[in-house]
Amino acid sequence: MIVDDFSRFTWVLFLSHGFCDFIPFEAFRKFRKKVHNEKDLKVVSIKSDHGGEFENVFFKNFDDENGISHNFACLRIPQNGVVERKNRSLQEMARTLISESGILIYFWAEAVSTTYYIMNRVSIRKVLRKTHCELWK
Repeated sequence: MIVDDFSRFTWVLFLSHGFCDFIPFEAFRKFRKKVHNEKDLKVVSIKSDHGGEFENVFFKNFDDENGISHNFACLRIPQNGVVERKNRSLQEMARTLISESGILIYFWAEAVSTTYYIMNRVSIRKVLRKTHCELWK
């Protein structure tokens, strides 16, 4: 899950395998290129936990080449509350969607995609009184 710091617009990138170092890196690299092409914005900073998928040679070299600051949260202390809360909300909404619609758990990715699509267009930033999608677009 990737969350824009200002707008709180959310993207969910589905990975075929999380244990391979290259797959999460490649997904992030494509995402960065998409954001750059769509908005002509640079990714300046990344904040992540100490998940093994973010701590590898691919990310380190990429960050160094592109001037990206990669900040890691302290071990065993949840610091990225925005992403943690969004992740929990996405999971709960996806479970509810699957349960109420009676579809198979096989469609988990589609349920999560639908959920984050809805959340981006319904949730409102309290201070700015706009949805995440309005702020991003």
